[in-house]
Amino acid sequence: MDTDLFGNPEPTTPAELGGSLSGLTHASVPLAVRLRPRTIDEIVGQQHLLGPGSPLRRLVEGSTAMSVFLWGPPGVGKTTIAAVVAAAGGRRFVELSAVTAGVKEVRAALAEAKAQLARGVPTVLFVDEVHRFSKAQQDVLLPAVENRLVTLIAATTENPSFSVISPLLSRSLLLTLKPLEEPELSALLDRALADDRGLGGAYELSADARSDLLRFAGGDARRVLTYLEESAAGAAALGVAEISSEVVAAAVDRAAVRYDRSGDQHYDVISAFIKSLRGSDVQAGLHYLARMLEAGEDPRFIARRLIILASEDIGMAAPSVLQTCVAAAQAVQLIGMPEARLNLAQAVIACAMAPKSNAVIVAIDAALADVRAGRIGAVPPHLRDAHYAGAKDYGHGVGYQYAHDAEHGVAAQQYLPDELAGARYYRPTGHGNESSLAERLELLEQLLGRTSE
Repeated sequence: MDTDLFGNPEPTTPAELGGSLSGLTHASVPLAVRLRPRTIDEIVGQQHLLGPGSPLRRLVEGSTAMSVFLWGPPGVGKTTIAAVVAAAGGRRFVELSAVTAGVKEVRAALAEAKAQLARGVPTVLFVDEVHRFSKAQQDVLLPAVENRLVTLIAATTENPSFSVISPLLSRSLLLTLKPLEEPELSALLDRALADDRGLGGAYELSADARSDLLRFAGGDARRVLTYLEESAAGAAALGVAEISSEVVAAAVDRAAVRYDRSGDQHYDVISAFIKSLRGSDVQAGLHYLARMLEAGEDPRFIARRLIILASEDIGMAAPSVLQTCVAAAQAVQLIGMPEARLNLAQAVIACAMAPKSNAVIVAIDAALADVRAGRIGAVPPHLRDAHYAGAKDYGHGVGYQYAHDAEHGVAAQQYLPDELAGARYYRPTGHGNESSLAERLELLEQLLGRTSE
């Protein structure tokens, strides 16, 4: 019987289906494939899913038949986990790629799995990129999963809640894989440099080159190994044994953007980014966004700063910009990079082009300053809680005017404590939407019986 790179029986995947784990015996197998873990303990990252007694560990050990959906960005270990399951003995392993397999191939694989199960041989069915399956193809899988004719391992980079039919998802476990952290990727580089299946100690990696590879990787193990492999080839072509930053930049055709996420560059670039958006320079804002993304800055950090800026520097002058920035942050979580760069760019453009106002931050900081200075005062009696027996005996709620019963829906009564009766925190600018808000605020002040300044 033919064996794979790890000395295990080849998966029984029909050759024409061309899955990620089939046909891996040729001489030019990529480094990322050669280094694919053979056991669950060799897997780097995803420790939140691999602890003792976890569903994945029980699946590898063959002590469970529960079907699972593996959801995560590229290069975080979805196919690796399937490969480890494939290497575990006692079960048939069949792989289908949703890119090439149709309903006919799915039915054939399930029919064979049923026949093998009758002989006492269970089947693990790996479906790569399951989000590409149509509803009809997913419907074909449903009875086999429900009756456990197969143990399904389905990998997807898209949210299964939107791309997988509910009946199939409800009969499976959904496991979310995370992008790899830099220490995990660094450990993977060390393994690749030293392991005989990798570079076998033939090359050394400079500290700058390692830093570049980690930044370029973006949490993707496959990418960092691909870049290392190309960099090693570049070093070999130059006749050197050290992989330097210059070799890496030449090999992967990307400039090594100098950017230390914990150093001056991090703070300088984000400062320039925010100040460019505050200054309404769209082009500069996009430049610094691209600079941060290319350097491997956490897109969630960028999204958070945009949300803050939307209230601090734009506020009520263009209140819809906050919604745009929140949506961009949600898109970063839902979609991930590199696609989420589009959502971040849209938010950057919206922030830069919006009319600006700092009235929101000035208002809340002024209110906080009064409170911290002890200017608090007692709540006016007519505003106090009157929903308990005896409250009126203390004057609570007495004289309160219900705003909806008043003309224009505004009841002229004192709302601030006596000590702050004349305080004015929010002062709209004349920019954008705030120009109309300034007029409305002036009208409200008059209706409330306050003297305008």
